[in-house]
Amino acid sequence: MSADAVIWDKFRRGEKSALEEIYFHNVQFLYRYGRKFNTDDDLLKDTIHDLFIDLIQSRKTLGPTDNVKFYLMRSFRRKLVQNIRKSQLNTIESLQEFTPEITYSAEEDLITLESRSEQDIKIRQCLSELNPRQREILYYRFECEFSYEQICEIMSIKYDSARKLVFRSIESLRQMFIETHTIQFFLAFFKRI
Repeated sequence: MSADAVIWDKFRRGEKSALEEIYFHNVQFLYRYGRKFNTDDDLLKDTIHDLFIDLIQSRKTLGPTDNVKFYLMRSFRRKLVQNIRKSQLNTIESLQEFTPEITYSAEEDLITLESRSEQDIKIRQCLSELNPRQREILYYRFECEFSYEQICEIMSIKYDSARKLVFRSIESLRQMFIETHTIQFFLAFFKRI
């Protein structure tokens, strides 16, 4: 049994220390993850709070999991989309039309500019030219290292669609790198992951 499965089972049985461990190991990650979708700090904090309240209230009926981070990301994303829809009901017509914008905050951009090499900056520029769904799927696949099945679950898409979207996203990046005569950046990007 994995460490995640053990801690999750303890939480489901009501052990306070398990809840604390899950919370403190994931709250900062969830906040940073949420910042990629929305920059409203109050909304993000409220969503994280609501997520953990819901988990506590329904812990006895929760199923087992061997990947707590994935479970929390999926639940948090769903709850965040609901909260964004509530706060922006006029602009978002349906959940299916909502495509979260995977972006980086100004602080992350500043840190990136100061600490990353020219190569990383070029990669980031090319990534910013992809559409939001392409950036989102590459984030899940290569930064979070999620399987296609997990990506399908988070993004509510079919397996074949996920594979095609990853392929097309990588192909778009490759084309951008070729057009800018920076194929070595493309190769370096995929060497890193």
